Amino acid sequence: MNANANVLRLAASQALMLSAIVMSMAVAGILGAQLAPDAGLAALPIAAMVVGVAVASLPAALLMRRVGRRTGFLCGAAIGVGASLLAAHALQVQSFALFVLGHFLLGAYQGFANYYRFAAVEASGPTEAGRAISLVVAAGIVAAFLGPQLGQWGRDWFPGELFLGAYLAQAALSVVAFALLAGLRLPAVSPTQGGAARPLGEILRQPALLMSVFGTAIGYSAMIMAMTATPLAMLGCGLPGTRVTPVIQWHVVGMFAPSFFTGALIKRYGVPRIMQIGFALLLAHVAVAVSGLEFLHFFSALILLGVGWNFAFVGGTTLLTQTYRPAEQLRVQMANEFIVFGLVALASLSAGWLYARFGWVLLNLSMAPLLVAALLAAGRMARAGRIVGGR
Repeated sequence: MNANANVLRLAASQALMLSAIVMSMAVAGILGAQLAPDAGLAALPIAAMVVGVAVASLPAALLMRRVGRRTGFLCGAAIGVGASLLAAHALQVQSFALFVLGHFLLGAYQGFANYYRFAAVEASGPTEAGRAISLVVAAGIVAAFLGPQLGQWGRDWFPGELFLGAYLAQAALSVVAFALLAGLRLPAVSPTQGGAARPLGEILRQPALLMSVFGTAIGYSAMIMAMTATPLAMLGCGLPGTRVTPVIQWHVVGMFAPSFFTGALIKRYGVPRIMQIGFALLLAHVAVAVSGLEFLHFFSALILLGVGWNFAFVGGTTLLTQTYRPAEQLRVQMANEFIVFGLVALASLSAGWLYARFGWVLLNLSMAPLLVAALLAAGRMARAGRIVGGR
């Protein structure tokens, strides 16, 4: 199987996985508000999903190091099937604890799937890293439409069982992803290939790697915090639940549609400049979000949030691939995923609490200082011309 076929399978699997995640992002907060014993816990299922990503990132990398990418990805898809079925069962028995657990496992599925983008680089080669990463990330555009629609289609499939059908359909997506991943033929990745590996501490002290991890973590944390709180904020402002779906949908379009050209922009202008633009767009989201509470404020702010995340995430991932030798890639990827998604999990966990205690405006303003710091750091790297971390 050639490199393009592998990348396309990974992209299609990414689209299916993200459709499942986006569906839960659109409906889990609403269902959480109905099932939770306290209003402040309404966003806990979504937060648990992000925690699941962080917790799974280390064992996923270790498993793939031992048995290979393909087997690891198949394990992740199997977890996704079980997670969706558990969430569906939780809705049947009206158990908030089981609903949270189901979303934690759904996050674990994403924790495995987050390595698709690195597998795409390995399949296509380092010179095509930006293009391969962009193609896999761009597949999420499917999720922008399929995810929210899946929630709407499955909302009333079973009378008296709100969204039960949606979670059963979500399980079916993971089954299809499993079938696609079974056909992967990826090059073997050995922890000893490519010469001697440096100590992890030495690798992590590289300025380019620090910028990659810091920038990706800040951009992703800002995105997940605002996205988690958006359905609650819209409902809290008196907007109908039907208005939540298009906001989340076009936010996801903003997240993934730019990937069709992000790789080309990175080649032309360099990673630091693209990350810099990303942080500027995330700050623009904050400005729009705090300027009003009408539908158009949420709609436009969430599109800016999505595009800003894309530039920060694709740029940060591309930068990361330039900082390690082949013998170091599995350890560095594992450390990156754990650090980034650990911080993202903290942001997600705090979103519901911040919104419940301080409201939508202050939640968004709390992001601004770190976004300014990331913007300045990317600007310094761009001026210094530091792009490659020294292999």
